[in-house]
Amino acid sequence: LTAGYGKKTILHDISFTLESGTMTGLLGSNGSGKTTLLKSLCGLLPHTGQVLLDEVPLHQLSPRALARQCSLIGQRSGISIDISVLDVVLMGFNARLGLLEYPGKQMKESARQALAAVGLGGMEEQNYQTLSEGQKQLCILARTLVGEAALLMMDEPSLGLAPLVVRDIFSIIQEINKQGVTILLIEQNANMALKIADIGYVLETGRITLTGSGEELLTNDAVRAAYLGA
Repeated sequence: LTAGYGKKTILHDISFTLESGTMTGLLGSNGSGKTTLLKSLCGLLPHTGQVLLDEVPLHQLSPRALARQCSLIGQRSGISIDISVLDVVLMGFNARLGLLEYPGKQMKESARQALAAVGLGGMEEQNYQTLSEGQKQLCILARTLVGEAALLMMDEPSLGLAPLVVRDIFSIIQEINKQGVTILLIEQNANMALKIADIGYVLETGRITLTGSGEELLTNDAVRAAYLGA
């Protein structure tokens, strides 16, 4: 995969595989190309090369078919309107609803269960805009739970959150992975990401420079010096 903005190339011949059911951590400093890579994978940025899901090029899938299989959690939710917490979670069912079809009783119950699972039980009717940033991220994770996508891509889910909230976020990410969901976790919090990742990649100036298991990268001197302050 090669991608960039205008005439400026950011990613240079990136190639890797996400094995089904695994947790993959992608590390990199600011400007290394992490978000550019995620936008390219999602088809939001022109690129050369191919992105395959179960051997099928992503560009061949309709937006609805892609939404059924892939879920993306960005650094910010992008939700700027007044909307209830429950309705945000119910958005996770959109790819499975027909035209003008509304979520049914069972879907609403599943959404309530997902909110309880992330620690937001009893907040279903609260305005999403009144939540803390950590609670908003938990709400989006609940939306992911009901969506039942096979692949989850996350862009720095711990960004700007308090340490205790980050711990809860990563615990839920682990639980989602244990349910068989394949996860690509893009993170600057290398210590937390590598502790839960099966495999990790280090991205520097648009190229993958290091690859290894999470444990291997945690003990790698170059990684420790660059990301772990040791």
